[in-house]
Amino acid sequence: MHRRALLGRDTERRTLAALVEQGAAGSGGATVITGAPGIGKSALVAEAAGAAARGGARVITAVGVQSEEDLPCAGLHQLVHQLRDGIDDLPGRQRTALLAAVGLVDEAVPDLYLVGLAALTLLTDAAAKAPLLVVVEDAHWMDRASLDVLGFVARRIESDPLVLVAVTRRLDDRLSSAGLPVLHLGPLTDEVSGEVLDAVAPGLGQQVRRRLLEEAAGNPLALTELPVALQSVGGAYALNPGPLPLTARLERTFTARVSRLPADTRAVLLLSALNGDGTMDECLAAATRMLGTAVDAGAFEAAIGAGLVEAQGAAFKHPLIRSAMHHAATAAERQAAHAALAAALHGQPDRQAWHRAAATAGLDERVARDLDSTAGRALRRGGVAAALAALRRAAELTKDPSVRADRLLRAAELALESGQGDVATHLLTQARSLELSVRDRGRAAWVSIALAEGTRGEGAATAELAELAVEIAAGGESTLGLRMLWSAVLQCFWGEPGPAALERVAAAADRMPVPADNADLVALRAYSAPVERAEGVMEGLAGQLERSSENAEGDQLLGAAAVTVGAPALASRFTARSLDALRAQGRLSMLARALCVQAGSAARLGDVRAGSLAAEEAASLARETGQPLVHAMVNAIRAQLAAVSGDPAAEAWAAEAEREALPSGGRPVLAIMQMARGQAALCQGRYGDAFGHLHRVFDPADPAFHSWLRFYAVAELVEAAVRSESAEVARDIVRELTPLGESTSSPALLCGLRLGRALLSPQDAAEPLYRAALDAVPTDWPFEGARARLALGEWLRRHRRPAESRVALRAAREIFDALGASAWAERARQELRAAGASSPRQDPAAVDRLTSTELHVAQLAAQGLTNREIGERLYVSPRTVSTHLQRMFPKLGVTSRGELAAVLGATTTYPEGAAS
Repeated sequence: MHRRALLGRDTERRTLAALVEQGAAGSGGATVITGAPGIGKSALVAEAAGAAARGGARVITAVGVQSEEDLPCAGLHQLVHQLRDGIDDLPGRQRTALLAAVGLVDEAVPDLYLVGLAALTLLTDAAAKAPLLVVVEDAHWMDRASLDVLGFVARRIESDPLVLVAVTRRLDDRLSSAGLPVLHLGPLTDEVSGEVLDAVAPGLGQQVRRRLLEEAAGNPLALTELPVALQSVGGAYALNPGPLPLTARLERTFTARVSRLPADTRAVLLLSALNGDGTMDECLAAATRMLGTAVDAGAFEAAIGAGLVEAQGAAFKHPLIRSAMHHAATAAERQAAHAALAAALHGQPDRQAWHRAAATAGLDERVARDLDSTAGRALRRGGVAAALAALRRAAELTKDPSVRADRLLRAAELALESGQGDVATHLLTQARSLELSVRDRGRAAWVSIALAEGTRGEGAATAELAELAVEIAAGGESTLGLRMLWSAVLQCFWGEPGPAALERVAAAADRMPVPADNADLVALRAYSAPVERAEGVMEGLAGQLERSSENAEGDQLLGAAAVTVGAPALASRFTARSLDALRAQGRLSMLARALCVQAGSAARLGDVRAGSLAAEEAASLARETGQPLVHAMVNAIRAQLAAVSGDPAAEAWAAEAEREALPSGGRPVLAIMQMARGQAALCQGRYGDAFGHLHRVFDPADPAFHSWLRFYAVAELVEAAVRSESAEVARDIVRELTPLGESTSSPALLCGLRLGRALLSPQDAAEPLYRAALDAVPTDWPFEGARARLALGEWLRRHRRPAESRVALRAAREIFDALGASAWAERARQELRAAGASSPRQDPAAVDRLTSTELHVAQLAAQGLTNREIGERLYVSPRTVSTHLQRMFPKLGVTSRGELAAVLGATTTYPEGAAS
């Protein structure tokens, strides 16, 4: 069969063979093979696997099974079992996470991405001993957690002797999101189809042959099996005209073959079809229970003789045979089989629970409780999709309305978490059809608001959610209350609910009945009223910074809150102390958000190198973890960094951010994007354009308006306005913001207002204002200090005080150069030349020839970390680290990692660099 199935597949065979050869040579990769059932996918992979094995590679295989689609990491367990000798060599945290994920230790999985890193380490360690080919058959039936882990691995093996091939009928979202190359197998040509048919059934009459070719439609399995069915049952199943698709017709040929088998053989085949990759002993025990008479392995002999199962291990010869068994049985027969399997299984509560559920037609709280427990265990192992499926089925079996509502809402929350908005909406509708408690009304409101993706900020609904959160917390549910309040606050940040709603949300945060020094509450108050309650907010943030913290998530939130308040240096310190912990815990979704904050802080601090490093990793992780708004925000920040450095890519990054953010109305993204465009235009001397871009951030009617982020652009707006004859507009904005400045200690707003007043003041009164603006700049914001020095130097030069101007301008240029803020450094150079001083352009530093990833690897290597330790930090394999080092050495003019520290000089990893 394999030889016939490969006829006409020369191109696909060469493609897959080249991938396997490339992996054996040390440049790994992955591919997804798609095609209809019976099209020859398995035959193609079997040939490649055989060639790999003959070439000295190790081949391991996992098979997706329909009945185990809701068992978390069931597919991963198959692979781990084959590589179990290497588990003890994993780093401790990775080892525990992997064993917990596959159910071998009773531990909670901190994050599925840590499991992904453990699997990557396990597979690449094995590949270091001998090239490794990993084959995943029937991936369309594999559980979501396993596919997520394998997708994580597949994106990181380009430098390892490791190849991963996934075989699936269709490219669903679970595989398409991995972004892997796809090799699609279509139907055979008419000529090849005829060749296959003639080899299987020579001597057919022309009419029958033509009909078989039409029915087979180029499918190799159909070309092989339909003639057999024609000969055995007179064509009744294979050639019956009608709307049945090819897959159904093939299933019917197998069903016809099964119908002539003995009762005990039919029973064990049905049980095998329903039992996933369970053992033969389990099926025989269940068959004995179901039939009431002893059944032994001899029951499989007739199925082997009929060509339905393999002689070795009694595995089905084709997945369609399994599905044919399932569809041919009546509902009562399937329920009886599931019940027998549940009774035969011991020590496997999750499989038992699912079999009991499948055997249950009506309501049954005991079975529902078992599934609820299964959901809990799935979550501990990182299986969100499996937990969601278990809770949905548990809710269907639940009679008590309050318990059913709880399970529906928990399922809706999981659907929301996993990005299944349609499912969450359906579950929420079901829950709201029941009588809900106050607590459950709050949960339902939180899910409903979150389904809007937190971007539009509907005023009344947002305020009501915040007030309900306080009520929930006062009733003893402080964790739920804080979560609901976060949802309301983020609605305010991402949208524009209006002043009345903002005040109600801020008042709710003030009334939240939790300790005042609670990190979540401090961050919430900063988000909800960053300026209006700025004194208390800044004190609260400073107090949190002074505390030692083991709460990485809290530090990330506090960092984001500090950005909102206008304190980027403070934000950088908070996020810097969260990064290592988030990496170690494998919390890549949170890490992406922390790096986004880090990049944004660096952009506002003018630290281009540090910001670019953080932004590149943040973008990669946001894409991988499915956070489109975070990805859009990172692109807007990249536009800012490009504007500061004079990179012409600024507009391309801004356009990409705009494309990503507009559909959901992400106001912060649009605001940062416009600020980037404005800053780029300002540094290029296009003052009218700069004013047009920046003014949008201050116009409440504009989608780019943002109540708090606009504070970062005050000085730039004023300068652009003054230089484009729009000073009165800027004067009105400064006048509007002045009362806020008098009640806040927000560094961004205060610096902007002070420099703005100096730029707007009469020329004969400006010098004291410029000097006051410079003196008031925080010491941890050197870019803002350089910005003030540049403005002062320009004023001094225009007032014919060149010697004094050169002092200020040189200081500004040196700071801009050190930060990589080349666009601003060039402005300072132009002013210096106008003031009579030479100021040649600075040659690029050697490190600027590195990509951001290479720079990060170089910095970690310079600190003395091994390739394995660097790989653990960056979630890549050690060989990938080695590849980066080999590429960067010629760029830096070094031959060993021992020279890196001297070449990198003062350059440090971006957490410390951005904070310094």
